[in-house]
Amino acid sequence: MADKKTVHFIIERQDSPTSAPYTEEFEVPYRPALNVVASLMEIQKNPVTKDGKKTRPIVWECNCLEKVCGACMMVINGKAQQACAALIDHLEQPIRLSPARTFPVIRDLLIDRAVMFESLKRIQGWVNVDGSWEVKDAPIQNPKTAATAYEISHCMTCGCCMEACPNVGTQSDFIGPAPTVQAHLFNLHPIGKFNKEERLDALMEKGGITSCGNSQNCVEVCPKNIKLTTYLAQLNRDVNKQAIKNIFNK
Repeated sequence: MADKKTVHFIIERQDSPTSAPYTEEFEVPYRPALNVVASLMEIQKNPVTKDGKKTRPIVWECNCLEKVCGACMMVINGKAQQACAALIDHLEQPIRLSPARTFPVIRDLLIDRAVMFESLKRIQGWVNVDGSWEVKDAPIQNPKTAATAYEISHCMTCGCCMEACPNVGTQSDFIGPAPTVQAHLFNLHPIGKFNKEERLDALMEKGGITSCGNSQNCVEVCPKNIKLTTYLAQLNRDVNKQAIKNIFNK
């Protein structure tokens, strides 16, 4: 382990989306409650490698710094997690940082998570509200499902579950745990449930719920502790019911 007065990083870097990755090592001064994002900021201020070589600042993404936006997701010591919540005192040194390669790498630790948002379009991850209703009062939230909906709504679209899932990537067409479970969220919504059948039909298509291998890696890495496997199982039941219903409605 490195000297307690310094923190030793081995960072995987990449100059462009098409260039080969390489690693550089850095040391930053240790201080109590230091996290990975703050360490990257120190390196950004003085981008000099451990052996004294001047280099360009490291590129990564962060916004809220409070484990709310999900932007700073990266692979830290082999595990996908939020860099803002990764405390140095809880990590074994040297600390190895790399981008989540389930997604296209733009540069260094910066990735393109657009595929997740495209998948949300596929499952209609929204509520259609046009301001008018044929009934007098709009539907109200079911208190029995409100707690579940609230839990799922904490999803940051960070991509940790996508990186951990062995069924997400070039080897599979699975859209991933997070976008899939969002279908359950909007099916629980008092207005969103009117499009429930369309969402379930979308999950019957290629890359939908049947492509989930039930590895349960997703629930292990979710920074919001969302019970992803529980809701994936519920969606699987709902999709099967919808498939039977579709057969008899033809």
